[in-house]
Amino acid sequence: MNLTGKLLIAMPGMADPRFESSVILICAHSANETMGLIINKPINDLDFTALLKQLKIPELPESRGISVHFGGPMERGRGFVLHSPEYAAKEGTMRISTSYGMTATQDILRALGRGEGPKAALLALGYAGWGPGQLESEILRNDWLTADAPADLVFSDEDATKWGAALRQMGVDPSALSSAAGHA
Repeated sequence: MNLTGKLLIAMPGMADPRFESSVILICAHSANETMGLIINKPINDLDFTALLKQLKIPELPESRGISVHFGGPMERGRGFVLHSPEYAAKEGTMRISTSYGMTATQDILRALGRGEGPKAALLALGYAGWGPGQLESEILRNDWLTADAPADLVFSDEDATKWGAALRQMGVDPSALSSAAGHA
């Protein structure tokens, strides 16, 4: 099973509060490790303009501001821009799937500050990571559902509704889910 480019949707009753009601886009998945970005938890006290100023990156009037999210508990000081696939920096862009790329260099921030760059993007500070077999064990334990990752959901500005929208796109009514896990 390769989950690269898929969504992880936290089940009700998620034991780890950092991941409660989270929707995560899996950026890389292998037998050795998994890396993903939480896409529905904005950092309300940090905006893109303030971040550019902090990094001393010029912002032009045509700047394309993007939302800043808590990407996960690992390396919280490191930024990752999840973006539409048409953009690629000279260095540092990883193709996730035909729908997504991820760039972790300041080139993309400079491009966005000039009003250029990808059509759609979000910035995540930190990431979610799992070791060998860890994510698969959590899925078997019913901590997560997996689903396709439509770009309109991933890049939506409606962060508060992404969890429910991700479930509904699978045909699951969020109110019908129980926080108690079980196996048939």
